[in-house]
Amino acid sequence: MPKLATPPQAERYQVQSVARALAIIDMIADSGPSGMNVTEMAERLGVAKSTALALARTLTASGYLRSVDPGPRYVLGLTLLRLGDLVGQQTSIAEVGLPVLRDLASTTGMTVRLAMNQNGFPVFVERIDGSGSVRFHAPLGQREQPHATAAGKAILANLPDDEVADILAESGMPRYTANTVTNPDDLRAELTRVRTIGFAVDDEEEAEGVFCVGSAIFDHQGHVVGALSVTGLKVDVSLHDVQRLGTIVREHANRLTSLLRGAAR
Repeated sequence: MPKLATPPQAERYQVQSVARALAIIDMIADSGPSGMNVTEMAERLGVAKSTALALARTLTASGYLRSVDPGPRYVLGLTLLRLGDLVGQQTSIAEVGLPVLRDLASTTGMTVRLAMNQNGFPVFVERIDGSGSVRFHAPLGQREQPHATAAGKAILANLPDDEVADILAESGMPRYTANTVTNPDDLRAELTRVRTIGFAVDDEEEAEGVFCVGSAIFDHQGHVVGALSVTGLKVDVSLHDVQRLGTIVREHANRLTSLLRGAAR
């Protein structure tokens, strides 16, 4: 496939070794199952064999390539295959889940979002706006804080305790509003409740005036792969609505889990 020319003004910001490493990955991806050897890489890149070898070994150490005998020759590594599977999984879940998301938006009149579990952090990959006049244009594709979102807490509640501790240590549990839970012990107690009732609540914890309810979705091994959530204004949600919304969101999350041939833990 022909490559687009790089604009001259963009060349100033390129790191040559990174560009060459990415070029090697492209070349090997196009070379088929037999891969390439160092001599072929060097000739294609127009560099010395020692340079091509250093790049290939660096990519191999990171899992982006792997060497096979005889040769050795280099083929795509497990890291790239895993990333490809992750992208495919996200696309598949979003496509399968769209009817469930639309039905949830129609039932509640609220904005519905689908989050994927990315190492314990929610990454929202799909959104359906409800029939209400308020639109929540939260960007898709960004990793959000797990301790301050309903989807994030729904994911955390279905992870092992030691993994939750590592995630909270990484996220730092920053405060966004007066309601944000910033104490790990308080959050752990809340996660216990989430496991019991099957849904989590964000009560103006990430943004003032905004209320969310989320419930986890699972794969066929019972692993949490993401969460379904609804978002609305706090003034529109009464205490009675919380339980009602939680039940509805949980039921729709269970429907999506069933469509994925999953099984809740």
